[in-house]
Amino acid sequence: MSPTAIGLVGMGALLVLLALRMPIGIAMALVGALGIAALNSPDAALLVLGSFPYSNAAVHSLSVIPLFVLMGNFAVVSGMGADLYAAANAWIGHRRGGLASATILACAGFAALSGSSVASAVTMGRVAMPEMRRYAYDPRLATGVVAAGGTLGILIPPSTVLVVYAILTEQSIGKLFLAGFLPGLLLTLLFVLTVTVVTRFRPRFGPPGERVPLHLRIAALKSAGAMIFVVVATIGGIYAGVFTVTEAAAVGAALTMAHAIWRRRLTRAALADALLQTVRTTAMVFLILIGAHIFSPFLALSRIPNDLAELLVGLALPTEAVLAVVLLAYIFLGMFLEGFAMLVLTIPIVFPIITALGYDPIWFGILMVIVLEMGLISPPVGINVFVVKGVAEDVPMGRIFAGIVPFWFAMLVCVIALVAFPQIALVLPNSMIN
Repeated sequence: MSPTAIGLVGMGALLVLLALRMPIGIAMALVGALGIAALNSPDAALLVLGSFPYSNAAVHSLSVIPLFVLMGNFAVVSGMGADLYAAANAWIGHRRGGLASATILACAGFAALSGSSVASAVTMGRVAMPEMRRYAYDPRLATGVVAAGGTLGILIPPSTVLVVYAILTEQSIGKLFLAGFLPGLLLTLLFVLTVTVVTRFRPRFGPPGERVPLHLRIAALKSAGAMIFVVVATIGGIYAGVFTVTEAAAVGAALTMAHAIWRRRLTRAALADALLQTVRTTAMVFLILIGAHIFSPFLALSRIPNDLAELLVGLALPTEAVLAVVLLAYIFLGMFLEGFAMLVLTIPIVFPIITALGYDPIWFGILMVIVLEMGLISPPVGINVFVVKGVAEDVPMGRIFAGIVPFWFAMLVCVIALVAFPQIALVLPNSMIN
């Protein structure tokens, strides 16, 4: 068999293993090792299995992952997400659709601490859903804003997905964090605009809440001050060049832990749970990264990425057409694959094509994350939808997906804006990091 044929067999075997529910990291390592043995030699495969797990995990830059995950877990323990939602609700909750808009803004703020879409959706769902129920919000809008707002967790820095993309493509984590800020802000504004449009045409979807007196608004804003301070200290420190990304993650974890202690919420049980959740998440990410680094050499030996890139370049299609095909493929795959799995599976194939066409890898990373966000709320897999279903068990899945549709189109508008105006993502990294 030719190397390309072996590569295609390996890809098929990987999909079968994933369908059988084998963990993606183990499946990629297994297929990668067998593929290297077939295309090179069994000794080469054993060498990869013996050396790659340590050499690709014992890297200082990877310490940013457990530190940011720990920061997010301490933020949940300290109640920072609830404080931020209360502040947003106090200021705009009295407007039509105000609670939904407050949920979006709180999701965006919490995303700057958690770096996880699932954590954002779970935290904001538990806080916001009861309030929206109390004010008779339509379940479609209520669940839609939680599911869509939660996706901001993997775009607004710090983002675990951006860290993994940086490692797999050997790009700067700092540049990717800078690049994600303005698109994250744009998508947040588009979500708020979507809520405004929906409630204008369907007023009963988001009836106005009670107007909060000014002194209570200020008090709510002060309560959220700790979270604002942590975000400014960590993310602002990265932007200003005070911290490296890893140092900022350590500072953020220390500050959120201190806040949890100050509020007397970091009990022994809460600390144990936060540490355990951090270890579980970190182990999952590291296992996937190790599997991806074993699978990538197999793909390189099979020449599938090179053959595909040469084929597309040889067709002499406009670069915009090739980009459109890649993005449409991601949107389609997002309906069936979890976003993180899709990232590590496709980057070894897609990245050479993107660089061969001359696209900026930092810009493409942000664009791809938004498309992954679309997959997080696309049927039939849409992980954020199932997370919201767990919070709102009485709402049928069909109604949740119906509520997500307007926000899915808002994401599509954001993708189109980034394609038309790449500087939205590139202006900060190009001007602040040489």
